[in-house]
Amino acid sequence: MTKTDKSPALDATDRRILAALRRNGRLTVAELSQQVGLSQSPCWTRLKRLEASGAIDGYVALINPEAVGIDEIFFVEITLDHHDEAILERFGAALARMPEVLEAHLVTGDYDYLVKIAVADRAHYERFLRQTLYRVAGIKHTRSTFALRALKREVSVDPLLI
Repeated sequence: MTKTDKSPALDATDRRILAALRRNGRLTVAELSQQVGLSQSPCWTRLKRLEASGAIDGYVALINPEAVGIDEIFFVEITLDHHDEAILERFGAALARMPEVLEAHLVTGDYDYLVKIAVADRAHYERFLRQTLYRVAGIKHTRSTFALRALKREVSVDPLLI
């Protein structure tokens, strides 16, 4: 499937709407229409079309991790014992239920999953490993790396890439 097969056709105005919402997801339709140069009714229609097509996946509040006591980010490379469909589904579902897991990606290469973990401190991370992650059946090997600092953090794709 090519990009055009799965993506809605987006014109420059759609991209401006997405870019404005990427900067501030709390814009009213009036504010959004002013920023993108449309009247409110066509802006609202385009916004609803972008939501219905899945181009806009949802709206969130960005929580500052340090402000709520989450001071450590770890990346864990996980290799599984086996790779049949049932094991992959079960392991993926287990990761999705873990509140410390911010992201989990099934990847190619030397390991099977790359998982981003947010915790308060190293003791919290050790508890997470022992009491949560290592209790999931099927793990053969893990390797952890912790982040020193974030150089760039984005939560959505740039509409200019579309």
